[in-house]
Amino acid sequence: MKPGLRKYARELTLDTNTANRKLIFSDHNRKVTAGKETQPYPDHPERFDYWKQLLCTDGLTGRCYWEVEWEGKVYIAVTYKGIKRRGQGDNCCLGRNDQSWSLHCSDEGYSTLHSNKRVSIRNPALKRVGVYLDWPAGILSFYRVSDELTTHISTFHITFTEPVYPAFRIRLDPFNSSVSLCDIV
Repeated sequence: MKPGLRKYARELTLDTNTANRKLIFSDHNRKVTAGKETQPYPDHPERFDYWKQLLCTDGLTGRCYWEVEWEGKVYIAVTYKGIKRRGQGDNCCLGRNDQSWSLHCSDEGYSTLHSNKRVSIRNPALKRVGVYLDWPAGILSFYRVSDELTTHISTFHITFTEPVYPAFRIRLDPFNSSVSLCDIV
């Protein structure tokens, strides 16, 4: 059995039907990068039309853990499926509403965001983040992950009312910001 949080490892799949058209998939759809060019993705009612965001395919309950590598400026989040997809309002943007909880990652450090309330965290940023969800207990925790150590960043305490979907927002500034789903060995 895998030690610690990794025993709850969950393989995720990026949902291409939700991806904004400025997002580019690579590495067998395990990596997504923000780009300048609009991609020829087909119309889909679940596609984000303004924010450079996407969801994963499966709603999660129970205990789950996953890891993400990032570059640039990104938001690593979970959201209810009902987050709005059309327009640029807060009701569509990860972390800016009561439907989603996010961790903003950049070279300057981290911050959490929920219902448009931001909390800065003075921690040197590492390029790999672990996410632990204990849905029944109402816990969503983020961790800095290195080869030697996993260090707690922040925890949300939530009374979940429905499954949550791992989600990502990738900033266009700087270009080539990206997130990659990690294989947990």
